[in-house]
Amino acid sequence: MTTTWKVGPLAEASGLTVRTLHHWDGIGLLSPSRRTAGGHREYTEDDLVRLYQVLALRRLGLSLESIAVCLDTGVDPARLVRDHLAAVEASLAALGTLQRRLAQLGDALDAGRSPSTGMLWDALRAIGGTGPEGERTLRRHLDDEQIQVLESRAAALGPAMHYLLEIEWPELYRRAERLRTDGVPPTDRKVRRLVVRMDELSTLFSGGDAEIDAGVRAAWYEDAAAMSGDPAAADSAAEWRALADYLDLARRSTEEQTRS
Repeated sequence: MTTTWKVGPLAEASGLTVRTLHHWDGIGLLSPSRRTAGGHREYTEDDLVRLYQVLALRRLGLSLESIAVCLDTGVDPARLVRDHLAAVEASLAALGTLQRRLAQLGDALDAGRSPSTGMLWDALRAIGGTGPEGERTLRRHLDDEQIQVLESRAAALGPAMHYLLEIEWPELYRRAERLRTDGVPPTDRKVRRLVVRMDELSTLFSGGDAEIDAGVRAAWYEDAAAMSGDPAAADSAAEWRALADYLDLARRSTEEQTRS
């Protein structure tokens, strides 16, 4: 006989609240997969395995949306941890470099000296950012003040910026592309959930400025190779634009549902 658990006992055993489990069920993160003859929903052993994975990934500091993407796409948690660790270490190294460059600039200014061109160049390189071609593409859609907003908010994210840009965001796009090529309509709940998370990440960088969000999307749509710094992206420009159109349809569907 298969062992199952009702929401109350499972909440108590896992240290969660019933409300939390109901919320996770509502957003599709963890849903009881069995129904009794009376129509009551119960959790199975497979559900417990997923619950363990959710809790383990939460301890790594991942958002619920990131966890859902990881589990639903079959991402290896061990690889995710390695990637996350590598991104954090790279970020710490970059911050250390920036700290040293800024200290040199500060010492020069405190001593009443003008920073050398080399110091300024090193500091600019340490801050990082889009390459020259990508910057030119971006400036066709954003003004100086809007670009400054992006740079300031990205810098304020610190180490999290590398994780969001190099791990979570690409994973969201890979998942969306698989759904698109599998023929899943953009109005499907799975696609709309991905778009919602993508827009949440965009807000972290744009501060919720709709014009900046639209400008960045337009820049990527115009020239993904320049924006990504990857010349190979030019070979898949048509696929990228098809995906961007697909996500825009999902975004409009979400907005219409919100208004209704």
